[in-house]
Amino acid sequence: MIELYESQRAMRNMRRAAMQRGVIAILDVGSSKIACLVLRFDGSEVLGDTVASMAGQAGFRVIGAATTRSRGVRFGEIDTMAETERAIRTAVQAAQKMANIRVDHVVACFSGGDPRSYGLVGDVALDGHVVSDEDVSRVLSACDVPEIGMGREVLHAQPVNFALDHRSGLSDPRGQMGARLATDMHLLSVEGSVIQNLAHCVRRCDLELAGIYSSSYASGYAALVEDEQELGAACIDMGGGTTGVSIFMKKHMIYADAVRLGGDHVTGDISMGLQVPMSTAERIKTFYGGVVATGMDDREMIDMGGDTGDWEHDRRSVSRTELIGIMRPRVEEILEEVRAKLDAAGFDHLPSQQIVLTGGASQIPGLDGLASRILGQQVRLGRPIRVQGLPQAATGPGFASAVGLSLFAAHPQDEWWDFELPVDRYPARSLKRVMRWFRDNW
Repeated sequence: MIELYESQRAMRNMRRAAMQRGVIAILDVGSSKIACLVLRFDGSEVLGDTVASMAGQAGFRVIGAATTRSRGVRFGEIDTMAETERAIRTAVQAAQKMANIRVDHVVACFSGGDPRSYGLVGDVALDGHVVSDEDVSRVLSACDVPEIGMGREVLHAQPVNFALDHRSGLSDPRGQMGARLATDMHLLSVEGSVIQNLAHCVRRCDLELAGIYSSSYASGYAALVEDEQELGAACIDMGGGTTGVSIFMKKHMIYADAVRLGGDHVTGDISMGLQVPMSTAERIKTFYGGVVATGMDDREMIDMGGDTGDWEHDRRSVSRTELIGIMRPRVEEILEEVRAKLDAAGFDHLPSQQIVLTGGASQIPGLDGLASRILGQQVRLGRPIRVQGLPQAATGPGFASAVGLSLFAAHPQDEWWDFELPVDRYPARSLKRVMRWFRDNW
């Protein structure tokens, strides 16, 4: 825990240094595509770690954007290091060429790692003086960290609520007076090997990692409007290999999870069901796919195409109804898994049950209607909010994670490692372990 705390602080310092130089890159490592955005900061924002502003006040401009087909990534985790490294290099170099500038620091996000959420509480006595940064640090350190399991690391540790004496619901208690300070903290843990593989891959691309985030966190921040983040809403980020689930309340993420199913599994079903290659199945899904059949679909025939050399096989055609019959069961399975995650999180008890669908796979026609029957009535399709300079091709639902990551690069939300850890929380000889771990992993 101490080791990761120190490495997260080091990454925050790298991010500040990159912003002072004026340019930083965003890297969304997904199962179906790898996206890279290059941001230029105009210096109008405050270089502090205040709660993030919305896109209109972000103080940056996108000057380069590129995507490439993801290689070597399965279920949001790196499967083949060399192929993933080549794909990241391709995306970063194309974005640098468009921006006509070289970048050294990247902020990355990923969707795998089996995320698990924990709610922690802590409280300390203040002796009636004004709340300072040290008091906030003490109360965060007073939270009892659960046993997250061997080989797992903490990716996010955010204070989502403060209580000062009898007053709760405070977002920032600093400067106020009271006798007792309490906090609720959301902790998200992932498999440590996934983080280490991603960090190692970025380092092999001659880049410095200046921050690492969960994709479901970033996409929820970009796709939910301000009122939804405040009142409570869930974001379902339907990617290629995984479907991320995040719940927001009071502008903070209070729960995150992931389902190891996504749009690539729908494509695989089409490929097996129609006996066509994956590339052809992806084209058919994109142009003709859907989940709600109508009477007209029986008469709409889809040419399979192909280059196998078997004339009869290559000249086949199927009705759109058959295609929908293949796609709908898999989409229903994904939504049922998401429903189970939301039920486990107690989503039904929130005052607002708004659900927002985003991600590349959310563009399947009729998905919002099917989702409203399985997940609940208040379902809408979400697109990322517009940021300055973002190309038209990068404004779709598939770029929600990249846009959310851009907002975090400019204004990351407060996390535990933004505050100095009290001296009494350092175990004996921890600094030597910190330096050894940092040297080995970063």
